[in-house]
Amino acid sequence: MAHRAMHTPPAPRTAWADLVLPHRCAGCQQLGPVVCDACRFALGTSPATIVPGGIAAALTFDGVVRTVVHGLKYRNRRAAARVLAAITVRRLGLTGPGAPRVDLVTWAPTGPARIRHRGYDQAELLARSIAAELGVPCRRLLYRVHGPAQSGRGRAERLHGPAFRARGGRGPRVLLVDDVVTTGATLMAAGRALSDAGIPEVRLIAVAATPRPGERRTNGAGASDRVRAGAPASEQAPGRLETA
Repeated sequence: MAHRAMHTPPAPRTAWADLVLPHRCAGCQQLGPVVCDACRFALGTSPATIVPGGIAAALTFDGVVRTVVHGLKYRNRRAAARVLAAITVRRLGLTGPGAPRVDLVTWAPTGPARIRHRGYDQAELLARSIAAELGVPCRRLLYRVHGPAQSGRGRAERLHGPAFRARGGRGPRVLLVDDVVTTGATLMAAGRALSDAGIPEVRLIAVAATPRPGERRTNGAGASDRVRAGAPASEQAPGRLETA
């Protein structure tokens, strides 16, 4: 009987491999920690951004930020998620006095084909790392309805965004996370699905945003307070759809 060959995705790095193989910085590729001090500094000074629709993004997707995020997404540099999460939490003011109440963290899932190819969903890794920073649970609440991936699509196509279905339930204040936003359509569509499913309060954040002319940006410490924004209540029904 003939057997059809099956494609097997590359095995993820194991804990043993992480101990034995030398690390290179996900930003500059030099031997050392997953993100070296110089690249951490560059990440920390990347401008925060308000994306159209009011989504708060901790970093601007260029330079070292782009390289580190690409390492996470395309080169199996999963440990970079923890570094990016810590910077995002600090930059967007998600802890400390005046921080918004968050009961649960979830993510806008990547398409199934990309997850199978990579062996993981980078948005999930970031969401789980952010939840760990905040000390709250992380749960999958969203599922993609079949459609093309956003990356590689033109700007006009991106504005329509993908479709999502959500597991709901009343009560929790949910923080919805994505890795990189361009138009914000994906995150807004995911947020609407959660709101329609009965989640009363959804906050939308991204680790990074693609730079655009005329965006509001701010550098350095304290940036979180200056990028926080919220949509009018009239635009948030039936649930409260907010940005951090």
